[in-house]
Amino acid sequence: MPACELKPADKRMFIGAVGEELVKRHGKKKYYTTNDIRKAAADLGYQVDWVCWAYCIFSSPEDFRSLHDAAGEVCDYAAIKAEVLAELAGGAFQWPDIGLSWLEWPDIDLSSIFDWFDLTP
Repeated sequence: MPACELKPADKRMFIGAVGEELVKRHGKKKYYTTNDIRKAAADLGYQVDWVCWAYCIFSSPEDFRSLHDAAGEVCDYAAIKAEVLAELAGGAFQWPDIGLSWLEWPDIDLSSIFDWFDLTP
């Protein structure tokens, strides 16, 4: 199955909005549950077809895999996450470890997406 489709121009807005909503509702977490991610996206009015992009950014690799296995879908976590991150960063980086949490990403400038997120403790 190919990666879930989402227009490139909409990815930044979608990931930023869902991330902001998750932090607002649940605080800063390394990973969020797939239910929390789905609810945040739905409450913001996003299509269910887009949620796999948020799952690969905000859920653990295990939860992502379990969710898709249960649905009988074959979705490659690493491939989808790499695709989303490359587009979020404008294709300007090589992703070293796709299994990292979104809080552990290397020092790349995603400020335009996560400008609402304060990294100071």
